[in-house]
Amino acid sequence: MPASLGSTNTALTPQPAGDRSFGFRDHAALWLSLGVGLLVMQIGAYLVPALGAKQATMVIVFGSLLGAGLLAWTAKIGCDSGLSSAGLMHATYGSSFARLPVLLNIVQLVGWTTFEIVVMRDGTLAIARQSGSFTSAIWPFLATLLWGGVLIALLSGSMVKLVRKFIGRYGLPLVIASLLWLTWQFLVKANAQGLATLWNRPGEGGMSTLAALDLVIAMPVSWLPLVADFARHGRDGKSALRGTWLGYAVANIWCYALGVLVAITTPSTDLVAALLLAQGGLIALGLILIDEVDNAYGDLYSGSVAGHSLKPRWSVRRWGITMAVVCTALAMVLPMHSLEPFLLMLSSVFIPLYGVILARLAGRSNVAALVTERQVNYSAVLIWFVGVVCYHACAQLAPSWGAALPTLVLTFVLARFTSDTPARVSATA
Repeated sequence: MPASLGSTNTALTPQPAGDRSFGFRDHAALWLSLGVGLLVMQIGAYLVPALGAKQATMVIVFGSLLGAGLLAWTAKIGCDSGLSSAGLMHATYGSSFARLPVLLNIVQLVGWTTFEIVVMRDGTLAIARQSGSFTSAIWPFLATLLWGGVLIALLSGSMVKLVRKFIGRYGLPLVIASLLWLTWQFLVKANAQGLATLWNRPGEGGMSTLAALDLVIAMPVSWLPLVADFARHGRDGKSALRGTWLGYAVANIWCYALGVLVAITTPSTDLVAALLLAQGGLIALGLILIDEVDNAYGDLYSGSVAGHSLKPRWSVRRWGITMAVVCTALAMVLPMHSLEPFLLMLSSVFIPLYGVILARLAGRSNVAALVTERQVNYSAVLIWFVGVVCYHACAQLAPSWGAALPTLVLTFVLARFTSDTPARVSATA
């Protein structure tokens, strides 16, 4: 019922203007911080030696700008409307059908959080082994519980205060210093090996430029179903767009490129071990691991907002803590080290999902009114399904051409040309 929905389901109603405090610096700091992570560096390392360093860098820059641009565009829609990611899905696909993409989003966020806990655990154990201690078989179990406990503690507090007081003031400067130090260390190593030779070395093949672009875009695309949950706390849509685009693009380019740099200077060595071998690497890796916490926190916070949209009787905090417990348990039992298939599978779902959302909601002034307008928007649903099929067909039949860009263009164009006009929507709302 719309009346009860508005009074109880805060995930599907606009964020009140008085509760919006994020400005340009908050958006930029948040997304620069969320964009930094060991996972991003690991995926950057996947690009070589299939691609040469020069080719990989061009793909990273273009893919990051494009992916961050999609994030920023979605952030503006979320900020202007005040709606969460779940609210945007309801406004686009209908209040009944939207439960499916919302549920899929929760599943992917559980997967991402579990990934993050595994990465933090493994990084912690690598640092401990470097010091020659904590070699007992029980330590992986304890390290997993440690990071799960940290996330539960953070979810008990305020997201807005965490972003404005901790990330912006303290966490981000330390992480930037760590990235600067590691970049310098591996540039020195590359220079000793012959920087020009490494830069101009051709790739060995096995991955086309457009397929590599898919892999670069996959990381920012994985954040698309989260961005509105944070952007809705912004005061101004333009500052949300600029801050999100700048912050995430810088982080994504930097971390992907650092992963490539590590891979070409220390081949056949896993990334964490390579970072630890760098001078001062233990301290730098420790700080990056601390920053990794906000990635897992962001996943859980957004997942809890999505969960609240499905079951509003549970508060956002209760949803978040429950999800943290589940992810901690999963991190103890699941093998979570095969990233590429997981990322590309997510892209096949969320690229067409957001191609439709961007086409249908961009430029509208009455987005919030669409949340309960209809039960199922059949044209939007059909275009989404067509986009998923298109993505997998491109990946199977023409992998050298990539799948992300064709799917995004197809779904956006189809959704835009089959959209109701703003006047018609206003009349029926």
